[in-house]
Amino acid sequence: MKYVLVTGGVVSGLGKGVTASSIGVVLKACGLRITSIKIDPYLNTDAGTMSPFEHGEVFVLDDGGEVDLDLGNYERFLDIKLTRDNNITTGKIYQSVIDKERKGEYLGKTVQVVPHITNAIQDWIERVAMIPVDGKDGPADVCVIELGGTIGDIESMPFIEALGQFSYRVGPGNFCLVHVSLVPVLNVVGEQKTKPTQHSVRGLRGLGLTPNILACRSTKQLEENVKEKLSQFCHVPAANIVTLYDVSNIWRIPLLLQDQKAHEAILKVLNIQSIPGEPKLDEWVARATMFDTLQDTVRIAMVGKYTGLSDSYLSVLKALLHASVDCRRKLVVDWVASTDLEDSTKIEAPDAYKSAWSLLKGADGILVPGGFGDRGVQGKILAAQYARQNNVPYLGICLGMQMAVVEYARNVMNLSDANSTEFDPNAKTPCVIFMPEGSKTHMGGTMRLGSRRTFFKVADCKSAKLYGNVDYVDERHRHRYEVNPDMVPEFENAGLQFVGKDESGRRMEIIEIPNHQYFVGAQFHPEFKSRPSKPSPLFVGLIAASSGQLGKVLQDCLSDHVIPAKHQLNNGPYMPAVHQNGHAKKLPNGLSNGTYYPNGNGVHA
Repeated sequence: MKYVLVTGGVVSGLGKGVTASSIGVVLKACGLRITSIKIDPYLNTDAGTMSPFEHGEVFVLDDGGEVDLDLGNYERFLDIKLTRDNNITTGKIYQSVIDKERKGEYLGKTVQVVPHITNAIQDWIERVAMIPVDGKDGPADVCVIELGGTIGDIESMPFIEALGQFSYRVGPGNFCLVHVSLVPVLNVVGEQKTKPTQHSVRGLRGLGLTPNILACRSTKQLEENVKEKLSQFCHVPAANIVTLYDVSNIWRIPLLLQDQKAHEAILKVLNIQSIPGEPKLDEWVARATMFDTLQDTVRIAMVGKYTGLSDSYLSVLKALLHASVDCRRKLVVDWVASTDLEDSTKIEAPDAYKSAWSLLKGADGILVPGGFGDRGVQGKILAAQYARQNNVPYLGICLGMQMAVVEYARNVMNLSDANSTEFDPNAKTPCVIFMPEGSKTHMGGTMRLGSRRTFFKVADCKSAKLYGNVDYVDERHRHRYEVNPDMVPEFENAGLQFVGKDESGRRMEIIEIPNHQYFVGAQFHPEFKSRPSKPSPLFVGLIAASSGQLGKVLQDCLSDHVIPAKHQLNNGPYMPAVHQNGHAKKLPNGLSNGTYYPNGNGVHA
């Protein structure tokens, strides 16, 4: 087994996750099998109990693992299925060591960080690296490990020590360290400054790790004299210094690495001689080039409570992006804070209220993602009501589906007391109830998590057609509450269809309003399995309906019994054949105006 370790220096948020994923893409394109591990130095056992404001979204795996969002990057880029053990945290390591101590496995010994914690880290890496994640038998060829945080952080010290020991354990030719660092440009003089990277590498070497490759984040390509300076002071060959400069979209990052021969440097360090040939990244070239040529926009209003941090809905954004590129549309996401739609805001902050409703009414489609807690719930109900009454394409995910059900009960069935017991435990008309096997005392890992099967109960529905008229689908879940099965007949008599249910028929998985152009709710999270080359069908439906293409897409799905043939990026008439590399396009990016243009800076994970 060969190992590539990706570390970060100077500042956080440089894009280590995208860099690690892109390294995996290039090595996979060389014919190697890849697996990934993410190390998070926090004490939480997993990401499940953390607020999205703290750490971005919680990504859910097939096995129910609640993990760091970077594992989502790995799965999307490499088209693999990871396990909960591919995410190592300080909490997991210490818990495993303490459990062994309590069982008496260290009997008579003083249990210490070195060697017990550091050995546990190394053993974990070696064990997990051997688990196949690409559906094939046997272990992968290369394991890409990303160490979260920044070199010098106190909490990451045990991992640094363990990884230093690990490099000696696996021996020369089996370990390659890629250090991602910042080379800032001072606007006053316009000069690329190497000192932050020099200090970062010095700190790394002082901790027992020597970088083999430098991946320098900068706004533009490194000048040759800057490369030579870095090579001289950081003791890294100039050929092993690559620039990750700003590009027009995230899919160009693997192409940057390929163009700068990063794969050759890594393969040389890992002593891998026999590979089939140069990396074949034609699909990435086609996708990246097409993204840059899209002109027709589609506006989606994202109505949620964590709109101040786009990473809170990272997988949803990526799924929207995959679907919009598939439909040949340039995605524009309008962030709408659900609280701003509520009547209380109309009194307290009339400008915010007016702006929120203006964005909602100006959108081509509306998406209400998952969430927890009662803040902004009424705003989500109002968004669902607006979409239903005005025939605006709507996709509700998890809580977004549940609130659409509550809205239907209140405004179509005239059940004014309808609510979820999550927000009103004594609701007179409980449309959404607590799951019987859930826990109200322990929060971590007690939800309905991971891949579960949904059976289509109505053949002639949009959802079934989008999935290719299959009998069932396996999608990932993360919820504690569900639609009250006792009320389902009442809903269906009133015109709300539950087109997808679990194997027992008691859990409602997909809702639709038949006479609406596209009104779909899913209890599962389809965004977690969306891939650039295989976009989520429900997201494709939303984008297609929002851009007037749904009829064509449904027809293609019926004729092919798969996602439409045009989803294969290299067989359509829209594929420019040339690889257009270059500097960043100046796309507006950020949240200041309530609008988000995906990947304007090319490094957004």
